[in-house]
Amino acid sequence: MKRVVLVTGACGGIGSVLTKRFIEAGDHVLALDRKADALAAFVDSLGTTQVTPLAVDLGDADAVRDAVTRATAVTGPVDVAVANAGSATGPTLAKTDTQTWQRDVHSNLNGTYHTVEAVRESMIERQRGAIVLIGSVNGMAMLGHPAYSAAKAGLISYTKALAVELGRYGIRANIVCPGTVKTPAWQARVDKNPQVFENLKKWYPLGDFATPDDIANAVLFLASPLARVITGVALPVDGGLMAGNRLMAEELTLESL
Repeated sequence: MKRVVLVTGACGGIGSVLTKRFIEAGDHVLALDRKADALAAFVDSLGTTQVTPLAVDLGDADAVRDAVTRATAVTGPVDVAVANAGSATGPTLAKTDTQTWQRDVHSNLNGTYHTVEAVRESMIERQRGAIVLIGSVNGMAMLGHPAYSAAKAGLISYTKALAVELGRYGIRANIVCPGTVKTPAWQARVDKNPQVFENLKKWYPLGDFATPDDIANAVLFLASPLARVITGVALPVDGGLMAGNRLMAEELTLESL
């Protein structure tokens, strides 16, 4: 498609797949990640000139804006911004303190805001653009990690604000909300309980989880002309998790579903 696409958290399990998929689509990717060494190795492994590495911490709004400005002076302005970077630490309220709360909110909510601010004005000037945020089903229901979840819920509201305020400029904004995704981020839980994925399957109507490619499929669709009138949408990619709870329904109805 020959667009310029900004992907944050580019070295992660989902971010790396997003980067590869946009490159395969013919786009030039500005791959942003705070881990400079890992980013350099990842970009080198791609073996293409269709990617520009940006080693930046999303917590620094000025640094993000400066890095994007320098890169786009060469590549041209960003057509698609995918705010994928984020992290989760405190799993429960009991294990969340002020520092944990601030860290999770900063990395997920504030970092995304800094990402969008780095491209918003140029999109307005050109009267077009697509913004896709990566949220979570945690922003839709209580599923642990309260600070992370609060930040992801905030992103849903932020997406709607972007869609409504920027729509008149031809800019679309949507958020993809994954359920469980098999990425390296889950390794600590697998180490703690090797059966964690099997144990979770009963909560998913499809009995299966998304892969990073499944998330990328949704993102590439929302970023494409095929979704030209889709904006302000929070799209779960979750194997049906947010559709309802069969096990609870069986308890309520006393019927086998």
